[in-house]
Amino acid sequence: MTNWFYLHWRAFAQACSRLLAQPLSTALSALVVGIALSLPAGGYLVLDNIAGLARGVSGAPEISVFMAPEAAAAQVRAVRQKLDADVRVARHRFVPRDEALAQLERAGLGDVLGGLASNPLPDAFIVVPLGEDPELFDALAGELRALSGVAHVQLDSEWVKRLHALLGLGKTAVLVLAALLGVALVIVTFNTIRLQILTQRAEIEVSRLLGATDLFICRPFYWFGCLQGLLGGLVALGTVWAVVQALRAPVQGLAETYGTVFVLSGPQAPEAAAILGFAAVLGWMGSAISVRRHLAGDRPG
Repeated sequence: MTNWFYLHWRAFAQACSRLLAQPLSTALSALVVGIALSLPAGGYLVLDNIAGLARGVSGAPEISVFMAPEAAAAQVRAVRQKLDADVRVARHRFVPRDEALAQLERAGLGDVLGGLASNPLPDAFIVVPLGEDPELFDALAGELRALSGVAHVQLDSEWVKRLHALLGLGKTAVLVLAALLGVALVIVTFNTIRLQILTQRAEIEVSRLLGATDLFICRPFYWFGCLQGLLGGLVALGTVWAVVQALRAPVQGLAETYGTVFVLSGPQAPEAAAILGFAAVLGWMGSAISVRRHLAGDRPG
């Protein structure tokens, strides 16, 4: 195990020295990889922030449960117990019929309601589910409709369905873009490693004559590709962070016009780790393909 770590540390050091020996080429490659990765990373970040902004502007989606006018107190208690015990319910609020009537009177409908012999409004529950999955809304609404004493259940989930559809389409487009750019970045790394192999052909032949295995020869190139991808990932994170800082104030001003407080957020630790890991894997793939393609062709017969 100690020897394994030593071999990888040696390969890592060789890859670092090769990167530092060509600072301009390293910087340009990192810029190419970083700018390409910043496009899907920025797109995903924009979609995530748009979803948060839409939720802040529209408010949390709700389910309104209207009891029948003749519903007994025991039926109202049964609905409340069902909502209290259901783990899918984030919170709920009971609106008595008298409170609903008072709200309408405060809204300026007192003259209209004053001519009524009795309160026509039913008791109601305002339910906020835990999550925004449209299937969760439909399932919970179906169970509430089946309860005794419930006259009508109204879902406030149409906008949620549209939002999920739009975000799903956007995320699919971002994934397609990431896949296409990923292929391009693999090609960039492939060509970079190919040039490295061509410039070190004599060194590789001497290593083989001295008994070096293919894995020993290939390991520094693998690390070179990973480090090149990792540098590109850092450039992508820096680019996305700079864009977020530039847009934070205008987006905050736009949110204030809708009467809400919203701050554009940059990539958090999980997203940053995913970007760096994705970039490193792309670099490794490009180096692995290039090494196998060119070193296999250079192997003595």
